[in-house]
Amino acid sequence: MVKQQRLAAVEASPRGFGKHTNKQVQEVEGYFSTLVEECAVVIEEHRGHRLVYEFLNYPIAVFSLLLPLPRSSLLCSPSLASISGTSAATMENVAVFDSPGKGRGLKATKEFWAGDVIFSEASLSAVVFDSLAERVCHSCFRAQEKLQKCGQCKFAHYCDRTCQRAGWAEHKQECGAIKSCGKAPNENIRLVARILWRMDKEGSVVSDMQLTTLEELEDHISDMQEEEMQEFKVDIHNFLDYWPRNSKQHRIDDISHIFGVINCNGFTVSDQRGLQAVGVGLFPNLCLVNHNCWPNCTVILNHGKIELRSLGKIAEGEELMVSYVNYLNLSEERRRLLKTQYFFDCTCEHCKDHIKDDLKLGGREVDGVKPPAEQVKEATEYCFSRLEKMDNARLNGDYHEVVKICRDCIEKTEPVLADTHIYLLRMWSTLSEVQAYLQNFAEAADYARKMVEGYLKIYNPNNAALGMAAMRAGVNHWQAGEIEVGHSMVCKAYAILMVTHGPTHPITKDLEAMRMQTEMELRMFKQNEYVYHSMREAALKNKPMTMMNEPRSVEEGIKNLFHRRK
Repeated sequence: MVKQQRLAAVEASPRGFGKHTNKQVQEVEGYFSTLVEECAVVIEEHRGHRLVYEFLNYPIAVFSLLLPLPRSSLLCSPSLASISGTSAATMENVAVFDSPGKGRGLKATKEFWAGDVIFSEASLSAVVFDSLAERVCHSCFRAQEKLQKCGQCKFAHYCDRTCQRAGWAEHKQECGAIKSCGKAPNENIRLVARILWRMDKEGSVVSDMQLTTLEELEDHISDMQEEEMQEFKVDIHNFLDYWPRNSKQHRIDDISHIFGVINCNGFTVSDQRGLQAVGVGLFPNLCLVNHNCWPNCTVILNHGKIELRSLGKIAEGEELMVSYVNYLNLSEERRRLLKTQYFFDCTCEHCKDHIKDDLKLGGREVDGVKPPAEQVKEATEYCFSRLEKMDNARLNGDYHEVVKICRDCIEKTEPVLADTHIYLLRMWSTLSEVQAYLQNFAEAADYARKMVEGYLKIYNPNNAALGMAAMRAGVNHWQAGEIEVGHSMVCKAYAILMVTHGPTHPITKDLEAMRMQTEMELRMFKQNEYVYHSMREAALKNKPMTMMNEPRSVEEGIKNLFHRRK
């Protein structure tokens, strides 16, 4: 019966097919059934590569509606809706469970593929950093040059009346408290106050999608060091001065607990393009995702919500994990950071077995011969000593001194240290950024390429820091007129960011436009190299170059997404 209905649908189809005999329809059916089976074999061989599915999605979706095709693995794993990005990522995709040695965690309740959004979550509350209070909208977190100040408290700033009205529900009580207090407290106090006001109004569970209450989250107050505890107590004291007498009064223990939860679970909120950290927020469900130095998920902020995205194939029942620290650090340093900042000992395979530590401090191998260990040690110590001077010069804005320090260090250590040595990578990264800022694009492109080549040997293939580094290298090569390498780097970055950020993220959209631009220029270059360079030079003369934005390291925009008070 179903088959007859589909055959009739094909015969009467208004899609330009016209009427066909049963024999013709059966031939088409047989052809596409065979095609689906062949495609299924290809997908099995390249399982986890989302672009394969994107390529096949449209024709299969059309004909699967018309023809009674067999339920092959192509049509079942994953669903067409999830391939096209139209499936709703809900908390039904995950379940809370007791993770051995870690406490509570989240596991997948279905199979996921690279680039899938496992769930998205709006913040329980979020605030702008103190240092950016006058430069970032307190409602949409967009960085703007000209913002409108709240007429009452004079502290909150907004893009316009629309943003001010949208943010009024959260700002209303805050506005009165700031007016009464005479000044705004620090970001942690403001965030705790906003959270308590919301919980007073809506209860401990503010959404049907919330998997945990704040009372159930760890605060690790008992694990704090003496110095940190002193700052903690000062915050609580200042909070009590700030909290209005006409608001619901809370026990000191409850207030302390919220401060502790924020201290180890606060998540950095980025601007509209995801390039600058502008605030901190609390996302209860995200707090349940445990750490692994080599994770199967990544977290990104997209249009005001965090998205937990899969970095590869995740089996049903597998624990979902993200990295709290930058994998570029040595295993010993990662474990130290995790212990002091998040109060646990990392037992992941990469830390226990010191995986890739040998690459991160290794010597350069030439024709199968490595330099003596003592020579590598000396070069490492020299490079480390120059990093501090480089950072100081950079903070002072003395970029020509930065270039001088980096060049001197690279000249002495590059022949000895491996291209994966973390100190050499930092030198390349900084020199590339500064030279791009000074518009020395050829040198910037050279060091950006070296940095990407080193990152490829260290990072997960779908790591966001790797994708951002490749994007920067692509831009540098394009600026230097090296269109072939530039386009290749841009395509590499686009493939990674499609997984880590997704197609709707502003950075990915910018990268897609860049990819189309470099592809067009590359075709022109291959047709006539002389004409291409002539047109490029003419375009640059007609549009004089201006100084680029001050350099920011790639890692600053990616690492430490989990906010920690400094």
